Amino acid sequence: MLKMTNIKKIFRTSLVETHALRDFNLQVDEGEFVAVTGPSGSGKTTFLNITGMLETFNSGSYFLDGNDVSQLNDNQRSRLRNEKIGFIFQSFNLIPDLNLFDNVDVPLRYRGFNARDRRERIENALERVGLSARLKHLPSQLSGGQQQRVAIARALAGEPRFLLADEPTGNLDSLMARQVMQLLEEINQQGTTIIMVTHDAELARRAQRNIHIVDGQVSDYQKLQPVLDLAEA
Repeated sequence: MLKMTNIKKIFRTSLVETHALRDFNLQVDEGEFVAVTGPSGSGKTTFLNITGMLETFNSGSYFLDGNDVSQLNDNQRSRLRNEKIGFIFQSFNLIPDLNLFDNVDVPLRYRGFNARDRRERIENALERVGLSARLKHLPSQLSGGQQQRVAIARALAGEPRFLLADEPTGNLDSLMARQVMQLLEEINQQGTTIIMVTHDAELARRAQRNIHIVDGQVSDYQKLQPVLDLAEA
């Protein structure tokens, strides 16, 4: 589903050349839940941005769902990104003046869905995250964990092939983080491929596979056994 081979990404200024990724190799199969860990500055965010086609790369190959990303122009990358990928961010990125329904609606409008289709997608997505009764609430009326669930619903409404999650529990307390993680696990079990960047070792262990990045390269693969949710123990 996703294959990167010898990806190189260099950031240049007039004085400094920074190799964010070097000879980066990774394959993620359909239906996997992969946690990406590593120290600050290791290249995790650059990897995620390239995966989501938010940044280009200098050399190497990247195939996403059979598409050679390096051969696509800006419009083609945008179309592929909108059709295949859902994004979940640490800071939620909800629009404070819009209610839950309208927040989830924003990316669907950009994709040109008609009003009936958008409403059905929005209601189904909010129901999946347990917030169908709060369609008209504003983000400020919700807890942090609920706001992150709205952000997940916004990503799910577009029915992406896979989700990219950048520290999705970083702004949550431990209880809310576990609830969000459980939701992501349920979404993965329903068939969505998930790649999650995290600093939380406990949450990383709950993924099916852990990839550790150091100095812009994959330094370790680890196949993990499912971890029992402590709330159920």
